[in-house]
Amino acid sequence: MAYLGSTPETQSFTSGTDYFNGDGISVAFTLSRPVASVNDIEVVISNVVQQPSTAYTVSGTTITFTSAPPAGTANVYARYLSTVTQTITPSPGTVGTSQLSPSLTNIPFFGGSTLGAGNATGMKNRIINGGMVIDQRATSVTTANWTVDRFYYNTNVASKATIAKNTAVYPNGFIASLGATSSSAYSLSSTEYFGLQQPVEGLNVSDLAWGTANAKTVTLSFWVRSSLTGTFGGSLRNSAVTRSYPFSYTISSADTWEQKSITVVGDTTGTWLTTNGVGIFVHFALGAGSTLSAAAGAWASGNYVSATGATSVVGTSGATFYITGVQLEEGNAATSFDFRDYGRELAMCQRYYYRVVASSGSSGFAMGYASQTTVADGIVVFPTTMRTPPTALETTGTASNYRVRFLASNTTCNSVPTFFIADVDSSHIRFSVSSGLTAGDGIVLAANATGAYLGWSAEL
Repeated sequence: MAYLGSTPETQSFTSGTDYFNGDGISVAFTLSRPVASVNDIEVVISNVVQQPSTAYTVSGTTITFTSAPPAGTANVYARYLSTVTQTITPSPGTVGTSQLSPSLTNIPFFGGSTLGAGNATGMKNRIINGGMVIDQRATSVTTANWTVDRFYYNTNVASKATIAKNTAVYPNGFIASLGATSSSAYSLSSTEYFGLQQPVEGLNVSDLAWGTANAKTVTLSFWVRSSLTGTFGGSLRNSAVTRSYPFSYTISSADTWEQKSITVVGDTTGTWLTTNGVGIFVHFALGAGSTLSAAAGAWASGNYVSATGATSVVGTSGATFYITGVQLEEGNAATSFDFRDYGRELAMCQRYYYRVVASSGSSGFAMGYASQTTVADGIVVFPTTMRTPPTALETTGTASNYRVRFLASNTTCNSVPTFFIADVDSSHIRFSVSSGLTAGDGIVLAANATGAYLGWSAEL
């Protein structure tokens, strides 16, 4: 809604939430809209609903607590319980966008000394490639392996499901999903497991302070669709898989996209890495044995990937499961999906995996030199700093897909390119041919077929 001059605007709000941060000092905070009485809102401190009058009073847009929320209390919020109509009149001559939001649901409020829920600035979504768009490997998998970027098919049993990116099945607002199709009606043993998982780097969740008394609450949200209905499961785990939070959610309608959210109070115990190791494993179960399942909704000591009694996707032949729009954020409620521009999302993925793919049979990979009459060396500079130095080189596995160009000649490789050394910014690679090079001459390490590639992994 746009406005011009001093034309008033009126809008009614039927729901919403204001978030505050307790600073141990302030007893009064400003609401985003006026309320008539204490009965128009419900206030929650550390997941405990407070009683009006004894805990707080309200007057217009001001809420006053009887005593200040404890210092460091992040999840203090007010829910609006009744419809409120608000009218504003812009200043004369003002031209722009309405100051009235079309919906006040989950508005972050910047109270105290830290940002409110949802982290309105910075990296709100701690999941990378939650929209399943980036797929550098571009392959389907049936064994434990990486699928679309940053998502791993986590299983200890092969050939029971096929996992792949899907560009035909997705909810409104997205263009891809990650899909799983069961290969048979498989009955799991107590120690077997299947799931889609993302390991979140500790540096990207260090502010959550898990493992301390100041652990922050997070909300996991996602879109999901399955040919099955019922209760499904998943979990959040630490790097040592000694602390787990099994969760459950319900799919009500078969073959229909449904949005789900799970709010998790941060773990105050256990060891949670804040380094470039695994900070949090986020796991969506496709089936889990009894020893790897536990009651949903509470932190537990041990390695649990799903909730007890959850539906097993691999237990039904031909069953399908699709997921997209995965978001893990600080706060007590899910906010809109954090759509990042494609270039930024790709660069974030390339911190963990980088693949350069030949778009034609004449594409070059790197400049280099002939170190011997049969060996050519070159340096590939990564587009972004990788998490750790890669230790291997991925190729198509076919020597004839690669060649060395020098002077006016091309020589096909007689073995696949090999890894020599790497740091976080570049890698030294080596191409071999049967003969014909002159030591010291400049060369180009090139493709000899469309689709030939070189890849480096720094995955968690």
